[in-house]
Amino acid sequence: MKDIIKKQFPNFSPQLIEEVEQNATLHSLKAGEVMMRSGQYIKSTVLIVKGKLKVFREDEDGGEFFMYYLQPGQACAISMICATKQETSQIMAKVVEDAELVMIPLQVMEKWMATHRSWYEFVIETYRRRFEEVLMVIDSIAFKAMDERLEFYLKKHQDACGCNDIKLSHQEIASELNTSREVISRLLKKMEQRGIVNLHRSHIEIIPNLK
Repeated sequence: MKDIIKKQFPNFSPQLIEEVEQNATLHSLKAGEVMMRSGQYIKSTVLIVKGKLKVFREDEDGGEFFMYYLQPGQACAISMICATKQETSQIMAKVVEDAELVMIPLQVMEKWMATHRSWYEFVIETYRRRFEEVLMVIDSIAFKAMDERLEFYLKKHQDACGCNDIKLSHQEIASELNTSREVISRLLKKMEQRGIVNLHRSHIEIIPNLK
């Protein structure tokens, strides 16, 4: 585990990496599995060393709203907060690419905040990054029309995969943006006419100049 941690979290001090190896456990999850559910109590902090997860906010009717991705070298900020405060999760995290997760017990995480500067800085940076991402999502919902929200959504997926092919159905996009498939299909067609995307049977190709 030491080499994996060192590669994915290069800012961790050698002493911290040693303690991660001594105290943490490595878990593997397959694509499609749920890593965290709404209402679940969290007992460990989660570091991602392989794969990709999607984080959603669920409504009372079971609807899912996409918030952000978790990728290698990142941590689940919600797991940190919920574990520390002994509260239940308010989000759901699904594995979209086979993942390996490092699970760190709560009591160890709290101790490291005082004893390891590199862990303290990592936690603060994780909170800051997630807060900014949530603000971007709120801005998108509050101030942008659905066509702008769709472009913002596609750009987030493009950044997350580092590619221009988004393998999502119109229905999946509609569900994650809390709208209808017909609306998404119509907007995507308009985006294609504007030269922003090319629509294919099984994926959406984003033309590289999408900002």
